Amino acid sequence: MSHPCLSCGACCAYFRIAFHWSETDPALGGTVPAELTEKLDPHRVVMRGTQSKTPRCVALVGEIGKAAHCGIHPIKPSVCREVEPSWEFGRHSPQCDKGRIAHGLRPLTPEDWAGVDGAGQA
Repeated sequence: MSHPCLSCGACCAYFRIAFHWSETDPALGGTVPAELTEKLDPHRVVMRGTQSKTPRCVALVGEIGKAAHCGIHPIKPSVCREVEPSWEFGRHSPQCDKGRIAHGLRPLTPEDWAGVDGAGQA
């Protein structure tokens, strides 16, 4: 069974993805491509597309709820790495549920992780 996030993408099309600009500066160890961001304030940038009335991260590839994934997954911003899918590690995630519900998807349950390698391990 594939990871539930690979058929979701809801959080990437619901939240504003804001983080410190240093994550875009290779000299400071940043990995997020600066061209995929825009300035939010003197200290933060946002992923392009996530400040609109109907947000959708520029790095999101595919159709929400069908087949979607992060096009820069290995180098995504820290705020994206901090959002856990509900029940992947045995814990509920209000952020995950909120994004899914906003896109007409049901919240994940522990049963959604049956058969997914490494899931359910806290």
